[in-house]
Amino acid sequence: MAVTEPSTQRSVVARSFQAGLNAGGSAARSLLSFAFILALWAGVGAAQMVPEAIFPAPWSVLSAGIELAQNGTLAKDLSVSLSRAAIGFAIGASLGIVVGLLTGRIAVVRMLIGPFLNLLRPIPAIALVPVAIVWFGIGEGSKYFVISYTVFLAVWFNTHAGMEYVPDIYLRAARSLGVSRLREFMSVIVPAAAPYIFAGLRLGVALAFLSLVAAELSGASSGIGYRLQEARQYIRTDRMFALLIILGLLGAGVDLIVHRIGQKLVHWQQG
Repeated sequence: MAVTEPSTQRSVVARSFQAGLNAGGSAARSLLSFAFILALWAGVGAAQMVPEAIFPAPWSVLSAGIELAQNGTLAKDLSVSLSRAAIGFAIGASLGIVVGLLTGRIAVVRMLIGPFLNLLRPIPAIALVPVAIVWFGIGEGSKYFVISYTVFLAVWFNTHAGMEYVPDIYLRAARSLGVSRLREFMSVIVPAAAPYIFAGLRLGVALAFLSLVAAELSGASSGIGYRLQEARQYIRTDRMFALLIILGLLGAGVDLIVHRIGQKLVHWQQG
């Protein structure tokens, strides 16, 4: 025992060190990529190869972002947009997981609604904006509907796929031990499908921000999408670029959080 414990500890330390190196290398590569793009962008701006009104320089975009932050517009719009995205994501993800669990394991449910849901998948969120406004008006309801619709389909599809392709050997092993159907579902099927479910949630986060902009382009008086539309009307491409960069950073940050949570909760997929 005295021999194996230090060996095990060294193995854990080595794996942690290697993981740290990999993470550091990934971060360095990302920073290098961003630095290259920023330098290229700055070079185009300094050379004035493209009119400023069409393709603003980085310093113009930075100045526009600072202006939005200082006058309080950015904080207000971010608060409104994040609230809409969070509520729409929560509704769509919850429904997507529940329906995916049903269609993935119950043949009758899969037969009744599966083909219809597959028919809905190619329909983009922006195409539903006029319908959402007719059904729910120009208030928050229409925006929640558009966002939750998009998130629902992504989460449902991944959950359904995960539930449908649980390896038979897992089920045979559980049944040979005499476990109940409920315990088999909770202890075998759901954990086996969990990596797919979290993949769907990550995709749903990205789609929530995409559909958020589509929902806010019509019938909104605040939010990132509305502010983009306003900037377009006044041909403020510097503000448009600033808002798009902020939206991208925000989406990437939320995606990273969901990814980290998935790694913690679904740790067995790392093997």
